[in-house]
Amino acid sequence: MTQNLSIYDRSVVLITGGLGFIGSNLAIRLAEQSSAEIRIVDSLHPSCGGNPHNLAGITRPVKIHRFDLREISRLREVVSGVDVVFNLAGNVSHTMSMEDPRTDLRNNVEAHICLLETCRAVSPRARIIYSSTRQCYGRAQRLPVDEEHPIAPVDINGVNKYAAELYHRIYYHVHGLETCCLRLTNTYGPRQFIRNAKQGIVGWFFHQVLCGEEIVIFGDGSQVRDLNYVDCVVDALLIAGKHPRAAGQVYNLGSTETITLLELARQIIEIYGKGSYRFAPFPEESRKIDIGDYFGSFARIREEMGWTPRITLREGIRRTLDFYERNRSIYL
Repeated sequence: MTQNLSIYDRSVVLITGGLGFIGSNLAIRLAEQSSAEIRIVDSLHPSCGGNPHNLAGITRPVKIHRFDLREISRLREVVSGVDVVFNLAGNVSHTMSMEDPRTDLRNNVEAHICLLETCRAVSPRARIIYSSTRQCYGRAQRLPVDEEHPIAPVDINGVNKYAAELYHRIYYHVHGLETCCLRLTNTYGPRQFIRNAKQGIVGWFFHQVLCGEEIVIFGDGSQVRDLNYVDCVVDALLIAGKHPRAAGQVYNLGSTETITLLELARQIIEIYGKGSYRFAPFPEESRKIDIGDYFGSFARIREEMGWTPRITLREGIRRTLDFYERNRSIYL
C-alpha cells in the first residue's frame, strides 16, 4: 500500500507521545513525505518509553514541546490551529498498570480528557485519532476477535485505555469532535522501548536475542498472537487522519499471519542467525492477566478504508533486528 501524503501538505498535525515508539515513526514519515507542520507533545515520562533519540535523522525540524497533557494552559497554545491530532500518549504496560493503577489512570484517562476538552475549546474542527488497544477485549471468547466482541479487560491498563476510548466516542457524539479509535494489536519495530519486558514481550524477545541472552518463554509458548510492524500501524493512522468515513468509528488492526510465541522466538533466532530459548513458569502476576490466544479481524478497516498490513512478519523481524544492531548504544 503506497500512500500519497500530499493530502497533509497544508495541515497542522499534532502528535501526542511523539517521542515514543509509534509517534516518532509517524513523525518521521510525515516529515519525509509531506510538508505538514508537525507539532509534538511528550512528557518523556520514564514509564512511557519516550526517547529524543527516536527522531534522530528526521529530515526537517519539528516543534517539540515537553510537558504533560494535563498542563492545560500550555496545551491550549499547542492545540490551537491544529487540523489532525494523533493521540498516542499514555502508558502501555499492563504489569505497571497493576503495580501503580493511579499513575495509569492519570496518564491514560485524565490526560486524554484534558486533550479532548482543549480541542473542543480551541480546535473543534480537528480530527483526533486515538490509539486504543486489543487489551480492552480481555480473553477472547471467539477468534478472530472483531469490533463487536464483548469488552472484558483483565488488567488496569485495559480498563483505562477503554475508558479513554469511550471519552473520545462521547466527544464525537455529544460535542461533534471528529474522533476515531484504532484498537492496536501487538506492534513491533524500530524505536520501540526494549530495555525491559514491561513494554511488551515481543520487544523483550528482541532485546534478549540481541544481547546474547536466552529468550525466556512463559508456559509452553503455545499462545497465539498477531503482530503489526510499526510502518503498517503508521499507514493506518495516516489513512484514518484524513479518510471521510473514519469519524466516529472504531477499528481493529491485525494481521493475516498468526504465530505462537514459541514460533516467534524460533523465527527471531533463525533470522538473527544465533540465539536460544528456554521455557519458564508463568510469574503469578503475569499469569493472572494473560489473555491466552488472540488474533483480531481487521475486515472493517480493510473494507471501509482500504488498510491492510503490507510488511510480512519475516520482513518486519529482519528490519527490526537490523535497526537495533545499528543503534545498540542507544536502545540496548
